[in-house]
Amino acid sequence: MMRSLALTLALGLTLVGPALSQSQDPTDAALEAADALETAAQSLDAAQSAGDRVKALTETVRAYEAGLQAMREGLRRVARRETQLTAQLKARDSEVAELLGVITTIETSTPPVLMLHPSGPLGAARSAMMLAEVTPGLQARADALRNDLQEVRDLRLLQQNASDKLEEGLQGVQTARSALSTAIADRQDLPQRFTEDPVQTAILISSTETLTGFADGLALIAEANGVEDTDADISDLRGDLPLPVEGLPLRGYGERDAAGVARAGILVAARPRALVTSPTAATIRYLGPLLDLGNVVILEPQPDTLFILSGLAEVFGSAGQVIPEGTPIGLMGGETAQTGAILSLSGEGGGTGRSETLYIEVRMENSPVDPTTWFRTGQGG
Repeated sequence: MMRSLALTLALGLTLVGPALSQSQDPTDAALEAADALETAAQSLDAAQSAGDRVKALTETVRAYEAGLQAMREGLRRVARRETQLTAQLKARDSEVAELLGVITTIETSTPPVLMLHPSGPLGAARSAMMLAEVTPGLQARADALRNDLQEVRDLRLLQQNASDKLEEGLQGVQTARSALSTAIADRQDLPQRFTEDPVQTAILISSTETLTGFADGLALIAEANGVEDTDADISDLRGDLPLPVEGLPLRGYGERDAAGVARAGILVAARPRALVTSPTAATIRYLGPLLDLGNVVILEPQPDTLFILSGLAEVFGSAGQVIPEGTPIGLMGGETAQTGAILSLSGEGGGTGRSETLYIEVRMENSPVDPTTWFRTGQGG
């Protein structure tokens, strides 16, 4: 049984993995999520003075994102449980009235009245035996009712206390993202494979009408400028790369959208302001706005292979840099839900909150291939 003291004191102690088991108690799930947010805050303090601030801040942002996601899910379960209990209690109004009436009658009857029976001493003895058998059942029903009422009170208290923890988490992840952007801009330790020619890039953008045309043009510019091929080979990772953003597949390779347009890539649903990272070591071939696709990042993990990502609101780094696996390359767009919105989404019908979409296209030898042959796209996202 849940304890009020635990609810008020346990919001933030030690790291507990943010992945929530579907069979886990709703209260425990929400409390563990709060613990994850608390640990993320401690990580942010440590990252400010870390030697490799980019790596430390990347892990911190990820920790905040996971903690906030777990908190949403935990509160959603809490709200569902509260709704379920409230409905059950309302449906048992007549049972509660009957139970209270029986208990009140027993408690207010004097011992002599309880012992009298029209059939005499034998009837009185029998009725006493029956009462002895019924009383434990009444007590059990009363205890169950009392426990349900206490659970509803505890669940409501948990939701009230979660507000402050959510507010701290939202402020913390915003601070961590800002610090990460600054750290990436300040870093000087990445190899530079080539220096982008802004004039050539501008001419290519102005003369390009499609993403395919732009990717082909980049290959021609690299060839003309004598950009040396690398000996990088990630063939053994094919099919096992993580998605660049934590999300769920929304549209598959070649599937038509609402307008009937089929695109040579996949669409992944992600949360607002989610961090986008490089799934493997790669050279940044292009980074910036392109056509009507928003910000685009084109990565070259190995010769004649391009990972094209579009739909980002912010991008990090510069063309020509060789970045290691897991390097932040941008943030998704949208507005992070505020505390009130998250709490309102914790009930039934709240949805997943994955309102942003990242488009992923893979090209090999200037031809598109199905990205799912490279990336893990299971529903765990």
